[in-house]
Amino acid sequence: MWKARFAIPDLLESLYFWISSEFLTILGFVLALVLLAHLLRQQRSPTSTLAWLLTILLLPYVGVPLYLMFGGRKIRRLASRKERVYHSHSGLRRVDFGAVALQALRANRVPPPTQGNRVALVAGGEEAYARLVRMIDEAERTIHVTTYILGRDPVGESILARLAGRASEGVAVRLLLDDVGSWRVGRRFLTPLTAAGAQVAFFMPMLHLPFRGRTNLRNHRKIVVADERHALTGGANLASEYMGPTPDPRRWRDLSLILSGPAVRDLEELFRSDWKFATGEDLGSPEPRAFPGTPADDVLAQVVASGPDVEGDPLYEALVSVIFAARRRFWVVTPYFVPDELLTRALDLAGRRGVDVRLVVPARSNHLSADLARGSYLRQVHDAGGHVLLFEPVMLHAKAVVVDDDLAVIGSANMDMRSLFLNYEVAVFLYSRAQVEATAAWMRALMDECKLGLPARSRTRELAENVVRLLAPLL
Repeated sequence: MWKARFAIPDLLESLYFWISSEFLTILGFVLALVLLAHLLRQQRSPTSTLAWLLTILLLPYVGVPLYLMFGGRKIRRLASRKERVYHSHSGLRRVDFGAVALQALRANRVPPPTQGNRVALVAGGEEAYARLVRMIDEAERTIHVTTYILGRDPVGESILARLAGRASEGVAVRLLLDDVGSWRVGRRFLTPLTAAGAQVAFFMPMLHLPFRGRTNLRNHRKIVVADERHALTGGANLASEYMGPTPDPRRWRDLSLILSGPAVRDLEELFRSDWKFATGEDLGSPEPRAFPGTPADDVLAQVVASGPDVEGDPLYEALVSVIFAARRRFWVVTPYFVPDELLTRALDLAGRRGVDVRLVVPARSNHLSADLARGSYLRQVHDAGGHVLLFEPVMLHAKAVVVDDDLAVIGSANMDMRSLFLNYEVAVFLYSRAQVEATAAWMRALMDECKLGLPARSRTRELAENVVRLLAPLL
């Protein structure tokens, strides 16, 4: 009797597990086929396509969820909801200085550079913090801030307190945070700011349906604009690792720009575009302003956005173009170096034809996977005659490029496939010789703290680097 009572439930339980396991297997197989078909339809690089194919086929229970979350590059349906930041532009006057970059950017409808800007490099975390505080304290009408990371630390708290104080005085304060980069920032942490009358928004919230592709489309831009007259942009986030009121021997090395002049309008327009996408609020176009300056302040500067809201890949295409055109030097400072094959090949050829190619990277970054992925690329450039310099004192987070005496680029984009093809990024192209030389001088000071060359690697390390290189497009 006892056995009879439990025979049917046991049978049903076995049947349930059999059906559920078979169903999940079939569902996973069908879903994998659908994703493979979608993958093959996209215009990806062969290396990216191969990496995703291998992951989905060999590790379907890992590859399928990862592709659903991270697989989209410029997800057409999702990205198309954000208005394009660039339209047709004309009126670019002839400029022979940095002509190759200008031509590449003009082909991607990037607005032309503006004359009459005042630019200052901000190389230290204490100076960056002081400049930011000054901009906040002196603003009269508006303070617009975009950042990838807002720290839940004394620096983040101090900046929020200052913004809240200005909001309570009637200044229009708007803070735009990336939902992945600032995932530790809860609404309670922001309450003093919103209670003072400021507006806060999160870019591309993760807790949203449908979630497909949202993890991949991150706003990595760093922009602070005060009164549409002064701007701070570059690589530094608003956290203790990047800036602070007092020196900290553990603080990361970074680089930013203080900008005043007509180019500020382009940064303000970029903020307004991002804000409208995140909130639905249309702030309109910035008002035209006059920026009186002296000849010493007459810097030719061009704001270049990159990401799903830009047609094509202007930042990437400009970099590849200037590498091929470089005659004397191509210097790069970047925390992560995971380029695609074309960019690597361009650096390879530049080194072989005698261009002074220098790559300055941290001896050890904060991401082991990125350090493994970069190994084979760095060695390829090194073997072609390039110089690899490992910055040893602390983590190096700056992003900068110098080409000959013609061009300096400072911005938020790392020299990796995620920044160049996926993230929303921004960079400032500087075409004035004084600014190019100032950036080069800053780089030389970094190089004095570097170790030249790459350490020998074991067979295990070599195998790990080569395997991770296959998966580099997924990082």
